[in-house]
Amino acid sequence: MKNVVKIALAGFGTVGTGLAKILKENKEWIKKRTGKEIVISKILVKNLNKPRTLIPHPNTIFVDTPEALFQDNDWDILVELIGGIDLPYQLITKALKLGKSVVTANKALLSMKGKDLLKLAETQNVGLYFEASVGGGIPIIQTLKESLSGNKIKAITGILNGTANYILTEMSQNELTFSEALNQAQEKGYAEADPSLDIKGIDAAHKLTILIFLAHGVVYPLEKLWVKGIENIETQDISFAKELGYVFKLIAQVKEKSGHLQAGVFPALLPQKHILAKVDGPFNAILVQGNAVGPIMLYGQGAGDLPTGSAVLADIISLIKNNYAPNNTGFIESPFKDANILDNVSVVCEHYFRFQVLDKPGVLSALSGIMGEHNISIAQAIQKAQNKKKGVPIVFLTHRARLGDVEKAINEINRFDFVLQPTVHYPIIH
Repeated sequence: MKNVVKIALAGFGTVGTGLAKILKENKEWIKKRTGKEIVISKILVKNLNKPRTLIPHPNTIFVDTPEALFQDNDWDILVELIGGIDLPYQLITKALKLGKSVVTANKALLSMKGKDLLKLAETQNVGLYFEASVGGGIPIIQTLKESLSGNKIKAITGILNGTANYILTEMSQNELTFSEALNQAQEKGYAEADPSLDIKGIDAAHKLTILIFLAHGVVYPLEKLWVKGIENIETQDISFAKELGYVFKLIAQVKEKSGHLQAGVFPALLPQKHILAKVDGPFNAILVQGNAVGPIMLYGQGAGDLPTGSAVLADIISLIKNNYAPNNTGFIESPFKDANILDNVSVVCEHYFRFQVLDKPGVLSALSGIMGEHNISIAQAIQKAQNKKKGVPIVFLTHRARLGDVEKAINEINRFDFVLQPTVHYPIIH
């Protein structure tokens, strides 16, 4: 049995260089764990002429075409860290067909094409591992595949996007506007130049579909997720939430109810004492409820070179230790059935409403009347005096009510001539 494991690495950006750093710094420690030396033998890059401050190994070869990466196939594992869909899909498909195991951090690819790739890996009896695709350095994939494999997962509630969490933290703690907090996140490197995937909830949605597959053994199509971003959250709602004892978070959640799943990504108010409310800045956290273990939470850095590189390396080591025997999904046979989806209109929770209305008699009774007609009971109401030309805000916190009833009430309320702006609504999670 050979003592050197060769890696073909596609992409040498933040995570790729992080992986190379860890392999170099922890070389002897990794040998104690695996009995092997792990060497990056080939790296696919866009520009061969770009100066490299880090060369993983004296024998590392840089190439700029997929053909050169696969030439000779003198490597054991493909590690895909390019991002995107088309090229990674081609590279991973080719490696699996050659009988090579693959490690990837590509959550978008897995969310959209994971079913096909996992089927191919199973057919070829090779590994397709993806710990780094969700939560950066947080070992949530391995936890669901193995540590909690004897549990039926009742719920997963998580903060899966560090960019959105950083923005909401700055808006709450330092009273920044959304645009100010976003600009600051970009300056610090927490947000991309085009932050759409993060702030619109799409990145978290990609990750949630992966967690659903591993936790429940079914495919929850991305297009069927209820996804709402944070781009429209206003500072006055942040302030009202704080005054009422709540914190805004972008939540990714799936709940199991009688064999059906309700899932979505959405901004929500959490009580300040909630364990996820204390997760600030660019950090991620995932709260898992098992029917045997009860609630457990995993917390850590959701991105970055070393945390994510650590998760990639964990997959490589798992493959080596298992002699490349695949444990891709945690199931004996990968389940590929579609989920039984419970429509989100049947979600029952407490709610936050803000109405911007004319300051005149009868408004409050009209609003509460519509609420009552739709089975929504008001738990608390706040009215703030402001510039009368711009109207006054009225905030309602409600008892538990169906989302479908809430949507009907909002549609009726928005038609009143005393309502100056569309009603603002967010769910409350306990």
